Amino acid sequence: MKIAVVGGGSYCWTPTLFRDIICTEGLEGSEIVLEDINQKHLDDLHRCCKAILAQLGKTNQFKLGATMNLPTALRGADYVILTITTGGYGAMEHDLKIPYKYGIWQPVGDTVGPGGISRALRNIPVVVGLARAMERYCPNAWLLNITNPMSTLTRSIWRETDIRCIGLCHELYGTLASLQKLLCCDNWRKEFDCVSVGVNHLPWIIKLRYNGQDAFPVLRKALAEGKAPASAKGPGTALDETLVGSNQVKFALFDAFGALPAAGDRHIVEFFPYFCTERTRKGAAMGVKLTTIERRREHWTPLWKKDVKDITHGRKQIEAKVSEEATSKVIAALGGLIEWKDVVNIPNAGQVPGIPNGAVVETMGLITRDHVCGLPAGEVPPGVLTQIERHVTNQEMTVEAALTGDRGLVLQVMLNDPLCGAIRDFRLMEKMMNELLLANRKWLPQFFNR
Repeated sequence: MKIAVVGGGSYCWTPTLFRDIICTEGLEGSEIVLEDINQKHLDDLHRCCKAILAQLGKTNQFKLGATMNLPTALRGADYVILTITTGGYGAMEHDLKIPYKYGIWQPVGDTVGPGGISRALRNIPVVVGLARAMERYCPNAWLLNITNPMSTLTRSIWRETDIRCIGLCHELYGTLASLQKLLCCDNWRKEFDCVSVGVNHLPWIIKLRYNGQDAFPVLRKALAEGKAPASAKGPGTALDETLVGSNQVKFALFDAFGALPAAGDRHIVEFFPYFCTERTRKGAAMGVKLTTIERRREHWTPLWKKDVKDITHGRKQIEAKVSEEATSKVIAALGGLIEWKDVVNIPNAGQVPGIPNGAVVETMGLITRDHVCGLPAGEVPPGVLTQIERHVTNQEMTVEAALTGDRGLVLQVMLNDPLCGAIRDFRLMEKMMNELLLANRKWLPQFFNR
């Protein structure tokens, strides 16, 4: 089989995804082609992947290529993995810093809120263009999307093209790993039976069983007994200091809704207007940290680049194991090698009652040969369903706005977005919108060529 990685020059994603593919049983003999628009990044990751093959003794088991020519990468592909960000940090800086001036603070800014909306407007036309190229060069291929905003990008592909697409996100895993510690379990994949429903970066666990019993009463008891206090740190707690900070927000919402949001708190807060405010010290009062562009540029990216360089020069050894990322397992399942159950972002076909068919939802899914099926969530609590409906509606409008260049629709999306509610002057909403569009004009010709 042939696997193309669009955005293959990603220092963050490519080493892990590549290692997973070559370590997944049954994928031996595959051709893997890295594609990117940045020659330097592409060369670095090509050398890194060669080094991974050599370290793991798999050089003769896989064919590795790299190209800046998209048709070459796509031609004859069976699977296309998407890991891009249109405009890079320069565009993301506008997404975050312009809303700061209007009292809107986003820890991430890649899914909802003004930052997520702006990112969607840039990415959607590019991703639809990729899918149309796939229709020409590999019409039967599956597109495995890791790029954000996942819900709107996945929706735009299904809406505008005949390409089959699955959005794959790892956020649920972090929550289940925290619950594993809190509930004193050994292996959440084997011991938990989870029903989750929502949109990307706001999935809700509405049912959770472990070892045959309802886990929610046990979780409430553990929280009430203070086994996971807000200040807890270290092994064995559910609030370890990690990239995502603490879990205070998700547990507060669990108490309020009776269902548990299952993403990192820094994503969850962006779906609500209550957490990143002046009164909460921009989220710090509940353990949420703003991930600034400066932090990404000066800390994250240098670490990723160092890892790539160390792997390439043999200073970092690669373990011959598959990570928790789902991509390689999904490829194996779609290829008929295994059956795989995981969280998927796909169009609603009845798995979430009350949500229009076709809208992209995030639920558990079963992946088998050339097929993915969303597993029925059953009855969704009204409070949770209301949240899902609100964001699904906004995402549908975002896709339409991105493809048509309709500023009026963008304004409606922002007026409907909970985080944008921090703006108390209607006139300022349109002003912020126009600033975001103008700042990213290079990537938004549809809004300036009318």
